[in-house]
Amino acid sequence: MGGLPIQSSSGVASSGLQTGKGATTTASDPIPSKPKKKICCACPDTKRLRDECIVEHGEAACSKWIEAHRKCLRAEGFNV
Repeated sequence: MGGLPIQSSSGVASSGLQTGKGATTTASDPIPSKPKKKICCACPDTKRLRDECIVEHGEAACSKWIEAHRKCLRAEGFNV
């Protein structure tokens, strides 16, 4: 707990603060697009396929469905 960022498996440092698209705006920036839904309710089809695959085959065998769900969430405006 020395205040250093934690390195995640994806190689992105995490300091507990989320920054990304639309995190801050200035008067000249366009209004950021906020997700219209809660993340738990977005992309139900890819979420179902991802979850079923993980339950049946384990997370390591389901990277195709995991990435498809992440892509869908990004398209919905989430920063994942």
